[in-house]
Amino acid sequence: MNSSQQILTLIKKDILLEIRQQYSFYGVLLYIASTSFVVYLTMGQPEEKVWNGLFWVIQLFVCINAVAKSFLQENKGRMLYYYSIASPTYFVLSKLIFNALLMLLMTGLSIAVFSLLLGNPAVRLGEFILISLLGGVSLSLVFTFLAAIAAKAQQQAAMMAIMGFPIIIPQLLLLTKVSAAAFTSAIQNGWWQMVGLLAGLDIMVIALAVILFPFLWKD
Repeated sequence: MNSSQQILTLIKKDILLEIRQQYSFYGVLLYIASTSFVVYLTMGQPEEKVWNGLFWVIQLFVCINAVAKSFLQENKGRMLYYYSIASPTYFVLSKLIFNALLMLLMTGLSIAVFSLLLGNPAVRLGEFILISLLGGVSLSLVFTFLAAIAAKAQQQAAMMAIMGFPIIIPQLLLLTKVSAAAFTSAIQNGWWQMVGLLAGLDIMVIALAVILFPFLWKD
């Protein structure tokens, strides 16, 4: 079995597990809908900056609930089985790809629910959707990598919080700043450079995961 077949097989396995454990998927959907509805009841349709900030805060918690469980739900026996049949590089790449696809779906649903309940003040909607999808992928990559490390620790949730805070805060600030340009008709200087920086961070996380995960895999 070549590399692409191994990765596709592992992704298919994760999709089948997600279909069987539908409570987690619907739980995230319920979180998106209920949070958006509560914001609508308390604030109506907020102004641009508040709307943008709330969107990314909710995206953060959606990502934690949807993505971080990818490694944390794998028990030692199952990981030992994967160790005997799959390469660590292909295994972590399959997790990164699956979680990125899952966050693309969740981000699209979040935009739809937000636009339905809270309106969408974005002037340049296409750019906002592009940044939202790219940001969702970025968050999924970071939390997948963190979950892979935390899965080897006893206090998994605490390890996720300790490692995630200094990493995710700068990324969230970058995402809010980049997406804020979509709420004004004025062209922001250096906007594409910031988008490139975000894509570069994604590539760096993927490279770190591919390099470091085989060492975690041996443990």
